[in-house]
Amino acid sequence: MQNLVIVESPTKAKTLSKFLGSKYEITASMGHVRDLPKSDIGVDVEHNFEPKYIIPRDKTKKVNELKKMVKDAKTLWLATDPDREGEAIAWHLGELLKAQNKSIDIKRVAFHEITPEAIKEAFEDPKEVDLRLVDAQQARRILDRLVGYKLSPLLWKKVKSGLSAGRVQSVALRLIVEREREVDAFKPVEYWSIEADLRKSEEQKTRISDCFTAALIEQNGKKLTIKNQEEADGHVKALEKADYQVLKVTKKEVKKYSPPPFTTSTLQQAAANKLSMTAKKTMMLAQFLYEHGLITYMRTDSVNLSTQALTAARAYIETNLGKDYLPSTAKVYKTKSKVAQEAHEAIRPTNISQTADQLKSFEGLGRDHIRLYELIWKRMLASQIKEAVMDHTTIDVSAGSYTLRATGSVVKFDGWLKVYGKIQEDDEIEGEQALPEVKEKDPLDLLKLLPQQHFTEPPARFNEASLIKKLEELGIGRPSTYASIISTILERFYVEKLDRRLIPTELGKAVIEFLMKNFADIMDYAFTAQMEDELDDIARGERAWKPTIAEFYTPFAKKLENVEEHAEKVKIEVEETDRKCPLCGKNLVVRFGKFGKFLACSGFPDCKHTEGLEEKIDAKCPDCGGDVVLRKTKKGRPFYGCKNYPNCKYASWTKPESKPEKSN
Repeated sequence: MQNLVIVESPTKAKTLSKFLGSKYEITASMGHVRDLPKSDIGVDVEHNFEPKYIIPRDKTKKVNELKKMVKDAKTLWLATDPDREGEAIAWHLGELLKAQNKSIDIKRVAFHEITPEAIKEAFEDPKEVDLRLVDAQQARRILDRLVGYKLSPLLWKKVKSGLSAGRVQSVALRLIVEREREVDAFKPVEYWSIEADLRKSEEQKTRISDCFTAALIEQNGKKLTIKNQEEADGHVKALEKADYQVLKVTKKEVKKYSPPPFTTSTLQQAAANKLSMTAKKTMMLAQFLYEHGLITYMRTDSVNLSTQALTAARAYIETNLGKDYLPSTAKVYKTKSKVAQEAHEAIRPTNISQTADQLKSFEGLGRDHIRLYELIWKRMLASQIKEAVMDHTTIDVSAGSYTLRATGSVVKFDGWLKVYGKIQEDDEIEGEQALPEVKEKDPLDLLKLLPQQHFTEPPARFNEASLIKKLEELGIGRPSTYASIISTILERFYVEKLDRRLIPTELGKAVIEFLMKNFADIMDYAFTAQMEDELDDIARGERAWKPTIAEFYTPFAKKLENVEEHAEKVKIEVEETDRKCPLCGKNLVVRFGKFGKFLACSGFPDCKHTEGLEEKIDAKCPDCGGDVVLRKTKKGRPFYGCKNYPNCKYASWTKPESKPEKSN
């Protein structure tokens, strides 16, 4: 064997084999081959934080296979992913395998897309393992291990047994808990709005095209705030007697520019908003698309596009949309992230001519793979299309001492909207009412006044998309870590999802109460962001990783000792129910266990009765018509079952749809 190529996954190996030919033998390491042990901390804090790597038991067979294979090879090609994690995997593989064949030539190849051109270029110009990236990955791993293994036992003593803490996910949990406190403390304030349905006076008959709605904004030139119904009624009476005429008409052309192609963060946000996908699912699907050669690497902070990609996109636009949609030059976007690796590309299709419809026969692709691919395809193409042009009109109307305003936007040229459509958060793109042609001093007829009561809304709870956006704004974590951060706090039952919103449990609140009281510096947003910056400095070779760990750990260790000795135990608030214990008659309360919520007797430890907590959902059993409840398996996986069990054995992983009731 001349050439042995090692990648992480069998899927990637299979795709790569299509391009490299018979001279290369390709195998998969199945991820990391060495790691810190699970049984102990695995970091020698007394000797410069030296990590103690081991080969996990489930990787022993794979490592032995690789050792046998490398003995017969002349060149070892490490073709792991082009990021810190991939660089670390390559380094560990090299460290393990070079002892088996001391004469072997070890080369590092990195590519951001699995296409014939990219693979050829990478293998013609191999590199060495970038030890700066390896150091940055080691530093993050060791830092998180020190926090997790030192802080978690403290939580067991001071909050509840079995808990765990993490350096970044605890700060993310803090965001969710603090937002919930804002919601709880919020007191709605009443206010009123008044709108008027108007039409051009010269029209004898009401035509939809000549009617429009204007909102009351001012009285005597000052902004008007209506606090209650009494005030609203007074304004309505005055408006009913007023004469209406056009005060001013303002018309302007507004250009709406296309968004840049996706980064990891913006892909996760868009997939959550447009496709209702979790960050974890989005990254899993994107990994599949990348490994099958359909998109570029999905962990990136850059919005750059290669010259070849830009040329292909422009050719596609001109051929399929027409020259009117093609800018005079390719659009170049500026990366906002200060740590973006500019050598990387944004997430894009490897072949812009390959549409989502053409992938339906692709082996292994499901509906969600195709939906995500289509989103990526549309975003990349839209980023190179001309801006949309809107005709925006504002009509100010006078009515005695009052001023009302009507606004309307009409799409003059759809531009990139033709491909991508509206961005979820961008309300300006939506077309408003079409306004009639009027001029200054035109008289208007009042058709109807529409007073409406409102109440101020509390701040919105985070969903996955808005939490990722906030984490990125604060510089907490990195896009490649967001999916695991959110999954972790959900799996530990610190947070629950309700209507896609993230709501902290009493357990999560208790954890944050303890951490904020005793480790406020580590939980500080700015401090956490600073640690991320220092890890990035290590990746650029501007900082050594061991002194960085020491700067963090020395005061942290002292704080741990003090808290363990003096901190008071935090009590978890218990959610009471109106159900009675069948053994002693006391109320049952909601508690948290290894697999989530369960009901327990409030008389514990005298009474040890427990039972599963069933959540009734809005659906009927398709077999017997009984209520369907949400249950969990022994491993914690949720499923839907009939409340009439064991008489009815219905169970399903997916939520059943209710059958319409038969009418008599």
